[in-house]
Amino acid sequence: MPLPPAPTQRATLLSTASIPTSPRAQSGSAKLSKSDASPSEAQPVAKALHVSLPAVQVETKRIEKKTREVETSAMAPETPTSKPVKTTSPRNTKSKKSGPTKLFVLDTNVLMHDPMCLFRFEEHDVFLPMIVLEELDGHKKGMTEVARNARQTSRSLDALAAQGADISQGLVLAGTGHVDACGKLFFQTQALEANLPSSLPQGKADNQILGVVQALGKKYAPREVVLVSKDINMRVKARALGLAAEDYQNDKVLEDGDLLYAGVMQLPTDFWSRHGKAVESWQQGSHTFYRISGPVVPNLLINQFVYLEAPGEPSLYARVTEIRGKTAVLRTLKDFTHLKNAVWGVTTRNREQNFAMNLLTDPEVDFVTLAGTAGTGKTLMALAAGLTQVLDDRRYTEIIMTRATVSVGEDIGFLPGTEEEKMGPWMGALDDNLEFLAKGDGGNAGEWGRSATNELIRSRIKIKSMNFMRGRTFMNKYVIIDEAQNLTPKQMKTLITRAGPGTKIVCMGNLAQIDTPYLTEGSSGLTYAVDRFKGWAHGGHITLARGERSRLADFASEVL
Repeated sequence: MPLPPAPTQRATLLSTASIPTSPRAQSGSAKLSKSDASPSEAQPVAKALHVSLPAVQVETKRIEKKTREVETSAMAPETPTSKPVKTTSPRNTKSKKSGPTKLFVLDTNVLMHDPMCLFRFEEHDVFLPMIVLEELDGHKKGMTEVARNARQTSRSLDALAAQGADISQGLVLAGTGHVDACGKLFFQTQALEANLPSSLPQGKADNQILGVVQALGKKYAPREVVLVSKDINMRVKARALGLAAEDYQNDKVLEDGDLLYAGVMQLPTDFWSRHGKAVESWQQGSHTFYRISGPVVPNLLINQFVYLEAPGEPSLYARVTEIRGKTAVLRTLKDFTHLKNAVWGVTTRNREQNFAMNLLTDPEVDFVTLAGTAGTGKTLMALAAGLTQVLDDRRYTEIIMTRATVSVGEDIGFLPGTEEEKMGPWMGALDDNLEFLAKGDGGNAGEWGRSATNELIRSRIKIKSMNFMRGRTFMNKYVIIDEAQNLTPKQMKTLITRAGPGTKIVCMGNLAQIDTPYLTEGSSGLTYAVDRFKGWAHGGHITLARGERSRLADFASEVL
């Protein structure tokens, strides 16, 4: 029995509303509808749909055109003749510097502080008054760091002037290989008229520089002319005269000392409830390892310590040993607060001290920085860990201790004797801690035992001056750098690069006790080292929080 023909109304609806079909299928269905249904039969259908036949045909053509455009756009990436999609290049995404460039007038103390400061101002121009060159010439003699910087600055200026360009038109700072410096260097080649107050002596060098800044501001208006100086009084006088003045900020690692990397992070209290199901754990030796994932991983760094202390939750004290993508591996710590794990008779008394001792006794960690207030146990822990690894474990051959010889008050003059005898008065902290360590180790051996222990300890500790470190290489040594907050970044680099194979360096300091002039918490060598070494697989840092010296010292640190 033959099948009845398809309903005309359904065919009309499909021909007018089916978008996904191809043009060939649509044309075939249109032919089929024409052959099967007569115009007289299609008229009632069109009336029922309130659509006339011409309107249906127009709609059909519009749908066919739309379908053809959709198919063409889908084939566009594969068709050679199709136009390429316009994308934004990486160069266009970089924000372009807008506005006119500035003209920075450098004070002499900036050049003597950082001889490479000429190349630190990016696209801006640098101007040197003639009086600055005169002051540089007066400070170039001697063996101090200021004299060395003055000589280095003179060599840089000579290399720039040797390009053969017209000095009056400015020297291109990038001509000596410093591609980041896109501006020019200008010298004062003619006299500039300035109207400074009569109360300022005209013969003083600082006032002459202020006069140059004022004259340049009028000459190059509306271009901004800025004085850069490390002298606070100089900047105050400039602002009193209505001149723009700034401090040299390039040497500062951090704007605020509170932003210093602490080396410790507290996990959220709901860590186990949120990450417990996805945590993998395994045992290896005396340590337990955890592989974690989640939103806390991007905030972690290698050798950073994490801890969890929450009521009702199991405590966790661990160190980050591996970070791969969105996962991190934590390793539990050795508990040095217990007497059985005492290091040379010393046990840790708080959480941060336990973290620090794990770093000091780990042979895979070559560089350790300890920061903290007075009485937090920095020197004692470093010496105890050093003596254990030198005398008991034989991991290192000897302990070398040095420090920056910057006095708190007035200098007492030259000291007699050899190098170690001259360094003796600076090593009072070493003597105090050695007395405590020797007493604890030989307490049951009597007077002769304590004396022998003291002699043994002294034979393995060498006191060296920083002034004679250039060119040395320490092999299999345990190096302690005390009072590292008084070191400049350049001095810190000089000391750390002395390390040879098998050497461990421990830097300790209190950023609140900086005695070196022109050195702040943000520009200290200790801050510089902590910021540069964070996240390195063989380096670690801990900021000790609690003082354990005495209740008197703790209270004085808080209220004084």
